[in-house]
Amino acid sequence: MAYLLFVDESGQDHRESPYEVLAGVVVEDRDLWNLVCAIQDAEIDYFGARYSAGSRELKSRRLLSRKTFRKAGQLTEFDPEQRRVLAKSCLESGGTAGRSEMTAMAQAKLAYVSEVLDLCAQHHCKVIASIITNASGALPKNMLRRDYCYMFERFFYYLEDRPDVMGIVVFDELDRSRSHMLVEQMDRYFKYTAKGRYRSSQVIPEPFFVHSDLTTGVQLADIAAYVLSWGFRGATGLNKSARDELAPYVEQVRNMRFSIERDVGIGRIWSFSIIPELGADEADNE
Repeated sequence: MAYLLFVDESGQDHRESPYEVLAGVVVEDRDLWNLVCAIQDAEIDYFGARYSAGSRELKSRRLLSRKTFRKAGQLTEFDPEQRRVLAKSCLESGGTAGRSEMTAMAQAKLAYVSEVLDLCAQHHCKVIASIITNASGALPKNMLRRDYCYMFERFFYYLEDRPDVMGIVVFDELDRSRSHMLVEQMDRYFKYTAKGRYRSSQVIPEPFFVHSDLTTGVQLADIAAYVLSWGFRGATGLNKSARDELAPYVEQVRNMRFSIERDVGIGRIWSFSIIPELGADEADNE
């Protein structure tokens, strides 16, 4: 038995996104294919066809953009069947779609994301996230960054409560140099640090890299990261304004958090980490 941790990022361009987020969605291997099939069926249910066919990609920045919400509200809510017909027409007509088709497509996108998050919960998915409040400063080259350390820690704790299971880490493919650097940092962390060696008993140290547009699990992590960056607040240090329209999605993602009880001195640990400064965690890299 194995659990897969699909990982993606949001806000790394340090432009519009309020917070940089590293998010992971945990799926048990026996649930994965059923979840993938259910999400593909949802595409057809909401768009009348596979939205992701061809060159289109189900990216959160398009599904949940302010523009999508604005278009969704320019007409009254369509009933599901009419919305599906009009959304399919929008897909097929491309740039010539009319106002009704574009509105239905926007409404379909928002409803689809809600359905996907519901499906994740139904298939027992869990969300791990590192939310960085200050991403400025120099980044380490040879040590694993703090946000990754915290994510692997939470993933390990989740696995530790499930004896005889292994964890597999799956990343959205980065550019080649960044991918090599991350592999080297993980190799050093899991081979040459005390915590890393201990955690390698249940987390396979070598990650897999995949194309996000071809891998459903990474698309789920993309949605979680985006929603948390733009909408998750209420924790210490998260004081930037949130997009109120994302509140229902935030609640869906929040409900997939988990917490772990550990020995006195550590206490309850939540799967969402608020990190005040991005860099290397010296305690984890020694």
